[in-house]
Amino acid sequence: MAVDPTAIGTVLEPVSMDIERGRLAAFARATGQRDPIYSDLDAAKNAGHRDLPVPPTFLFAIELELPDPFQWGLDLGIDLRYVLHGGQDFTYHRVAYAGERLTATSTIADVYSKRGGALEFVVKKTAVTDESGSPVAELTTTIVVRHPEVAS
Repeated sequence: MAVDPTAIGTVLEPVSMDIERGRLAAFARATGQRDPIYSDLDAAKNAGHRDLPVPPTFLFAIELELPDPFQWGLDLGIDLRYVLHGGQDFTYHRVAYAGERLTATSTIADVYSKRGGALEFVVKKTAVTDESGSPVAELTTTIVVRHPEVAS
């Protein structure tokens, strides 16, 4: 079933996360960040940071705080069995740190198909802001939905 293009512009439920040191350190280890600024407060401060900085790509995890982080796809009629991660881009406005509360607000930015409808692309843009509402980063996620019933 194709995603209705009228979904473009749909704003999804915002979600907030308290950025915690332990979580940042665990993410840094899991993603192979060897720089101690991501796990050692003294190293971070010696490098000029006020606290542990958020490691690259961590901000996508904010949306995973929702009780069902993939509900938005189901609401669009997407069969999650046929979803592939098509891409993730990050534009950073500033460094985020442990101790902050960040909020992610996503909008469906585009829906388009290729190969005669066999592949459908859904582009989601996410604005990450701090407690004052100032921008921290913008994320762009592209998912690919395969429609096996469509001959390409």
